[in-house]
Amino acid sequence: MSETLSDTAFLAAVTYNADGLVPAIAQDAASGDVLMLAWMTAQTLEETLRTGQLTYWSRSRNERWRKGATSGHTQELVEAYIDCDGDTLLFKVRQNGPACHTGARSCFYRRRSSEA
Repeated sequence: MSETLSDTAFLAAVTYNADGLVPAIAQDAASGDVLMLAWMTAQTLEETLRTGQLTYWSRSRNERWRKGATSGHTQELVEAYIDCDGDTLLFKVRQNGPACHTGARSCFYRRRSSEA
């Protein structure tokens, strides 16, 4: 099943938590790799859809954060999805440089060992 929403309907479908935030997953549009998880407000989501550049909310700095504004490692919006409950966003992006602040391609570079 697939449903296509206008920007207005997409924005209206989002359910924010008590802090006014919604989790946002960034996925590489070409490889399918999950790059990172961040948070968005209604304002940063609207800005992302309007500009095509991923813009998040930094919980640690308590401020708007356009991905790559200082590092140059931008994320260009390819597709935007919302889950069935409206409480999680998925963005397929064109990643420029590493996604993780550590310099790793993805923030998910640490894996649990299968050893007992």
